[in-house]
Amino acid sequence: MRLQRTYWCGNISGKNIGEKVVLAGWVQGRRDHGGLLFVDLRDRSGLVQLVFDQERHGSLFAAAEKLRSEYVLAVSGVVIGRSPETLNPKLATGEVEISVEDMDLLNTAKVPPFYIEDNIDTDENLRLRYRYLDLRRPEMQEMLKLRHRLLMATRKCLDERGFLEIDTPMLTRSTPEGARDYLVPSRVSPGFFYALPQSPQLFKQLLMVGGVERYFQITRCFRDEDLRADRQPEFTQIDMELSFCTRTEIIAEVEALMADLFQAILGQKLDTPLPALSHSEAMERYGSDKPDTRFGMELQDISEIAGECSFKVFSQAISGGGAVKGINVRGQGTFSRKELDDLTALVQSWGTGGLAWMIVTEDGFKTPIAKFFTAEQLDRLGKHMHAENGDLLLFVADKKENTQKILGQLRVHLARQLDLVPEGKHHLLWVLDFPLFVYDHEEKRYTSNHHPFTAPREEDIPMLQTEPLEVRSLAYDLIYNGVEIAGGSIRIHGGEMQETVFRLLGLTQEELDEKFGFLLEAFEYGAPPHGGIAFGLDRLLMLMSERKSIRDVIAFPKTAAGTCLLTGAPATVSPGQLKDLHIYTVNRKRS
Repeated sequence: MRLQRTYWCGNISGKNIGEKVVLAGWVQGRRDHGGLLFVDLRDRSGLVQLVFDQERHGSLFAAAEKLRSEYVLAVSGVVIGRSPETLNPKLATGEVEISVEDMDLLNTAKVPPFYIEDNIDTDENLRLRYRYLDLRRPEMQEMLKLRHRLLMATRKCLDERGFLEIDTPMLTRSTPEGARDYLVPSRVSPGFFYALPQSPQLFKQLLMVGGVERYFQITRCFRDEDLRADRQPEFTQIDMELSFCTRTEIIAEVEALMADLFQAILGQKLDTPLPALSHSEAMERYGSDKPDTRFGMELQDISEIAGECSFKVFSQAISGGGAVKGINVRGQGTFSRKELDDLTALVQSWGTGGLAWMIVTEDGFKTPIAKFFTAEQLDRLGKHMHAENGDLLLFVADKKENTQKILGQLRVHLARQLDLVPEGKHHLLWVLDFPLFVYDHEEKRYTSNHHPFTAPREEDIPMLQTEPLEVRSLAYDLIYNGVEIAGGSIRIHGGEMQETVFRLLGLTQEELDEKFGFLLEAFEYGAPPHGGIAFGLDRLLMLMSERKSIRDVIAFPKTAAGTCLLTGAPATVSPGQLKDLHIYTVNRKRS
């Protein structure tokens, strides 16, 4: 490269008029105006207009005529002001242009499979196949900058608050933590495998035993699970752990970090302390443990009234120990019968028997089930649902847990369908006091609601032996616009309590020794009380930037099928590599 860059393209302004500069970048476009040729040159910082004058530099003009999109250039020239009629207020460099005097053609380029510009209507798979081209687009460049700023702001905040950034191993042992592990065969130990970490959970607890007291890490995690818009097989996590802390102290530390990030990334002040709901309250009011509270439509329990009416779907649900709940879709009493039938089919596909509805009119309730209620019962129901003329009331009758879950999904579906979710609103809240255990009916055993190192609330410890499903944990999730972005807990730091929980989860002494013996042994050497939390950095950035998929905020993401369209991973390997690892594959076809 003969010409050495002195400025970034996007940093040229009126202050540079008359100055000789050297720029480098990619050709965004070219316009031929007879004896003048205009070329837009783009680099990471932005775009600036180049001018080639045939009269002044004939040979240079001829070379410029051969330029095409995405050719790589270095140019030398003088910054000149544009004439008033050619100013471009939409461009940061729109008051100037570069009168080119010299040029290095650094590389040519094939015609790209899509335009290198924002707001392109291109299939995502094509963008992922040519991700190196997709990353050139300004919006993707801005996303990479935003991610960088988020990482730097995180490190700055946690450093100032006394946290040490410490790396933990990528090659560890497989432990039962929820999702399937990605396994790595050991060449030097035939038949033995490493696992890629689902999280640094065990190591960060061991760091607390090791006296570190305040740890953080921005780390990669790996989970072999089904994918969706906000999930990837490998993702980035902001991991934190503290010793000698309470749940209240951890929440305060997290809120301080979030306040710094909101200021650094969005330029907004985050009001703290953040609101909080217990898990049971979140389920009762929103039908979800990650409620979106940016809109209303809260669940209302009408079980008492439903138990008195003669509508068998309602009364039988109540007599069977279930619940009847409803939501008020305000002002939507204009729904047609077909639209209501479509909603019924939708909730049935989610796993319940059906959907009852009432439309509130000036003359009362328009509904096929009105005959099963007395006038007094309908009046009480209307008051309980805060019903007004023109409202649509929707009800589900089922087991309480399923009723809440179905209505929780329905309120979110309707809010999106009816455009009730306010744009640009960032709402965060805590959900606390999750159940320590859930019961897996297929495997007929208890499983951890968070993970097996979560401590129970002290007042609930006696119920561990009698009513395990009633035990609340010292766990907490941070919810952002209806998406869980962080989860953590106060940990068990005593060996006896940890063994009690492991046994309730059905682990034998042999399994305890094999999978967690090193942790239990560490607890015998003075483990401090400790707790922590982990952020899904990709989800956090997706929400802050108001993108719809975490693939938009990751430089080289996988598809929903877990494949990399750019490199072709996962792929087969040579028989020799498999032989070295003592592995034989039964089926090498891609599913």
